[in-house]
Amino acid sequence: MTQHRRSFSRYGWALAVPTVGALLLTTACSGESSESVDGANGFSLTYATSNNLESPYERLARVYMEENPDVSIELAPQPNDRYGETLRTQLQAGNAPDVVQTAPGTGQAQGIVPLAEAGFLEPLDDAAAELIPAGNESLFYTEDELYGQPVDLTVSGFVYNTSAADAAGLDEFPDATAELLDLCETLANDGTSAIALAGAAPPNTGMTAMSVSATRVYAETPDWNQQRADGAVTFADSEGWQETLETIVELNETGCFQDGAEGGGFDAITNGLAQGTSLGAFIPSGAASELQSAAPDQNFAIEAFPPPEGGDPYILASSNYSLSINAASERKEAAQEFLDWVAEPEQAQLFADISGVLPVTGVADVDLSDTRYAPVGELIQSESYTALPNSTWPNQSVYDELSTGVQGLLTGQSTVDQVLTAMDDAWEN
Repeated sequence: MTQHRRSFSRYGWALAVPTVGALLLTTACSGESSESVDGANGFSLTYATSNNLESPYERLARVYMEENPDVSIELAPQPNDRYGETLRTQLQAGNAPDVVQTAPGTGQAQGIVPLAEAGFLEPLDDAAAELIPAGNESLFYTEDELYGQPVDLTVSGFVYNTSAADAAGLDEFPDATAELLDLCETLANDGTSAIALAGAAPPNTGMTAMSVSATRVYAETPDWNQQRADGAVTFADSEGWQETLETIVELNETGCFQDGAEGGGFDAITNGLAQGTSLGAFIPSGAASELQSAAPDQNFAIEAFPPPEGGDPYILASSNYSLSINAASERKEAAQEFLDWVAEPEQAQLFADISGVLPVTGVADVDLSDTRYAPVGELIQSESYTALPNSTWPNQSVYDELSTGVQGLLTGQSTVDQVLTAMDDAWEN
């Protein structure tokens, strides 16, 4: 694959990690279609959207129809905040579209593994197998059959406003948590926060905790989730998870979050980062593209949250979006031909360019030095990352307990031990 120094476009908000929720107001209506299925080569496509901009899935569909004039694709976008539940309802009723956006793993309503185990998804051919990141096979396979095709590599880390940092006199991003805490106190005295947090939006509090856990849990124990599944460890007894939540408490007490963070919505992130009153936020890397569009005078980079003193940087990066075929579809052949086309490098690059994420294939050959991914480029290319932790948690309730638990930590209504015990209870139920 040739090297690229690309200018990411402004569709990143539409691709917030599914569990993260919409960062802008959802305007697409359930069941809306811009095309109608016509003929044997036609099929329908559904996907989550969080604004009224053209999504990467829509762009792929339109390019495919331009290249294949005999094909018509019915587009059925769904609101992001209800997508998983809506898709499962449609699949259960037997009226879901032919091609559906899914999510790798088990932790979400649209997760590949539970949908496949319920008989809702059709096995895919070998083209998709070549796209799966090493070590992520269990997120896409069940019973030795492949049921989802990844379309991205998304970094779930810390989106950082470098222009605001420059204005605050900061020469470089903190290397360790202690440095960040010192910075927080300095910034707070000047009316600026280091971190914008949507404390009233459980998906963002959960994403914050998972991002911190990268260096506290998964850097040293990449297979921690498997150990938890085997019963060898628990959240409550994990020093790494204890430290993860204690770090969030310390960030809050030190003034790292904006005033009133416990009541903040996603507008606290968009406004804070766009206006430079906050330096960064725990949001998907693709969101930086929309921030850049909203604030063209600001510059943004993707950073790794600082590790503890003496620790190594580590990030969350994985394919967070995938496409699958409805097992009840009557147009499986046409649907599979579309997925084979999407798997080609040109389409992987197109998806990345539109969404602001990284291409699902060939990222090791992409020159990141002149992009917003430069600070984490070495981590990406050395594979110093792990998938979103909740992608292999057994059910969505574990993540819900983490998200609401962090809210309780912010308000003082929960303790670290209570949150971790609740996550263990959700894991077992």
